[in-house]
Amino acid sequence: MEAVREAGHDIVRVTTAAPGASDADVLAWAAREGRVVLTFDKDFGELAKASRLPNPCGVILFRIPLRAPGDVGRRLADLIASRDDWGGHFTVIERGRVRMRSLGSPT
Repeated sequence: MEAVREAGHDIVRVTTAAPGASDADVLAWAAREGRVVLTFDKDFGELAKASRLPNPCGVILFRIPLRAPGDVGRRLADLIASRDDWGGHFTVIERGRVRMRSLGSPT
């Protein structure tokens, strides 16, 4: 994830900052700090919708194969930089496509 930080993104790793935090706790944290959650955990979709995260919060679910651990940060940094409208959406990134669904939260 160092590559994501080096690309200028303010990131916090939940596994380091709050190990064992529940998904609901992670979303509450994102709401308090105005963050977009990056995850490989498919459970976040419905939970994010139900939580009504405020803008500029959002959730990005990565469903892409990553070959080596070193590739993860670089690939994520490139994908994040490819758009600027992550907030307010639940986004699924798959090989060859990006699907975005509004979280329906107030601005």
